[in-house]
Amino acid sequence: MSQNKYMEKALQLANKAKKINELPVGSVVVDSKGEIIASSCNTNVRDKDPTAHAEINAIREACILLNSERLNGCDIYVTLEPCIMCAAAISRAKIKRLYYGADDLIYGSVNGNINFFQSKNCNHVPEIYDNISKIECESLINNFFKGKR
Repeated sequence: MSQNKYMEKALQLANKAKKINELPVGSVVVDSKGEIIASSCNTNVRDKDPTAHAEINAIREACILLNSERLNGCDIYVTLEPCIMCAAAISRAKIKRLYYGADDLIYGSVNGNINFFQSKNCNHVPEIYDNISKIECESLINNFFKGKR
């Protein structure tokens, strides 16, 4: 499966989140064999849980599946640049590569206000690839907020 196929799955999940009035963010965890082992969307509102971001949900699911607190060799695809909480979880899980679509210049922790992965407190830095399906990811998030205004 190509990078865009993984991001397509993340976008499907983001659209699912939008339908249930969640911030439309989707995330997919892929193992070293290229298999999707976990996926999720934001469920903050539904779960009444501020930590229920797509990345956190997918990382939890993958860790349970692998019976490990580490996701060595795994990649994560996210439709929106991870916030600092999610970046820290990605680092702690030792995820090999982070792929994301749209930048989040307010809360993002890669190209946004804070670059967590350049922090001295970050003990594992994944390879980072941005702008994957950027137009589709940006359009989804921008349309969501236009509908809220």
